[in-house]
Amino acid sequence: MFNNKNILITGGTGSFGHQFTRTLLKNYKPRRIIIFSRDEQKQYEMQQHLNDDCMRYFIGDVRDADRLNQGMRNVDFVIHAAALKQVPAAEYNPMECIKTNIYGAENVIKAAIDQNVSRVIALSTDKAANPINLYGATKLASDKLFVAANNMVGLGETRFAVVRYGNVVGSRGSIVPLFKKLIEEGVESLPITHEKMTRFWITLQQGVDFVLKNFARMQGGEIFVPKLPSVKIIDLAEAYAPNLPINIIGIRPGEKLNEIMCPGDDSHLTIEFDKHYLICPTIKFYKAENDFQVNNLNEIGKSVKQGFEYNSGTNTHFLNLEEIRAMDVQLSL
Repeated sequence: MFNNKNILITGGTGSFGHQFTRTLLKNYKPRRIIIFSRDEQKQYEMQQHLNDDCMRYFIGDVRDADRLNQGMRNVDFVIHAAALKQVPAAEYNPMECIKTNIYGAENVIKAAIDQNVSRVIALSTDKAANPINLYGATKLASDKLFVAANNMVGLGETRFAVVRYGNVVGSRGSIVPLFKKLIEEGVESLPITHEKMTRFWITLQQGVDFVLKNFARMQGGEIFVPKLPSVKIIDLAEAYAPNLPINIIGIRPGEKLNEIMCPGDDSHLTIEFDKHYLICPTIKFYKAENDFQVNNLNEIGKSVKQGFEYNSGTNTHFLNLEEIRAMDVQLSL
């Protein structure tokens, strides 16, 4: 599907962009992979180990509509991964978060339509479901923009979908690298925000593979949600440092105890497949009658029960200590 195609990744120097690019280069023969991001230092560092002939590095910000239009010329597929993602930072800098996560999403959509991009997938977050923080609220707005974009296309061929998943194990700024850093520094205890906090847990490669698969699945307008295990944050601390006591520091601004990926209020729109859920659009699209219970891979889903909620605290699958450690060993290979 990606052979001889042009692929652009916004925010491409992040953890996802690195892994997505490595996976494309390993398994396909793309014509061009365009890394679109605003940090020249991160681009320089990425070029040192991802410098295949097909690689292109564009300095640009998703807030800059003209630069996005330039970057998307002759592009077939776009992955929109650029975002301001740190919850406390967003609470203290709300307008900057809005400019990148909402206005930036609008710019991506307009550029993709103007340049006749074939398919666009925007990366979302569990925090976009029933949001209580600004980051989650901006990503919910972004999700709505990308879903509605399928109506803006009219008779055009560009299609948009959203992928929503939970915390990525070991990604930059996440809790696992923090724990490891503190342990290496010889701390006397590990900081835990709340002893009952839970999160959905996904590896970077699992996230990449899910996005790749959904380019084939998508019809346009879907929010794809993978079925994931949950972890208790207190179990993470015990798995990485069983001999260290924990220090309860309290929930940070904008944090939840548990995360939700499929809200109960969307249960009438939610379809369950073997390995994922799909949240259907709330609006009808111009001259498009999609049957979301059967996707483009001929996978067949069924509607969930009324009131169904996919919640990290009530999930049926929690990782135990051995599974957490095994996942960490796998990531180190």
